[in-house]
Amino acid sequence: MRRLFALCLLVLTTSCATNSEFSGEDLMFAQMMIPHHEQAIEMSDLALANSDNSEVRDLATKIRAEQGPEIELMNSWSDSHMGSHAGHMMDGMLSDDEMEELKGARGAKFDRLFLEGMIKHHEGAVEMADDVVGSKNVEVSQLAKSIIATQRAEIEYMKELLKRT
Repeated sequence: MRRLFALCLLVLTTSCATNSEFSGEDLMFAQMMIPHHEQAIEMSDLALANSDNSEVRDLATKIRAEQGPEIELMNSWSDSHMGSHAGHMMDGMLSDDEMEELKGARGAKFDRLFLEGMIKHHEGAVEMADDVVGSKNVEVSQLAKSIIATQRAEIEYMKELLKRT
């Protein structure tokens, strides 16, 4: 909840900034990160349906709550529809085969596949965010910093969960 509040505060404080121009790199980041986040939400939905582990389910709920508003923010950066890269493999994205395996798994096997996949997914998001952390646009830079900090912490948490799973 604090994360959602911080994101809303970020939007409010940066929406009035004079620094509203988005570079091509900023927009490419959004074009790539939106479908990346959408897959993380899809994976989280699967965790809510297929996992009996309360820690995995709580993590999935947290990821959904964080990444949904980030998608909305990135969508707001362009009045026109930015092209979709949904068919392209981006850093950390699970392949169609990996997603199918995840969909079919249950219990401890699901938890292991989910955690391994989401660690990889988050590592890819951190790499992408690192590319724009120095953006001249305040919104882009702040979102990138937030993604990096949040997802690095979640990676460490997931590694600990994986040890116990």
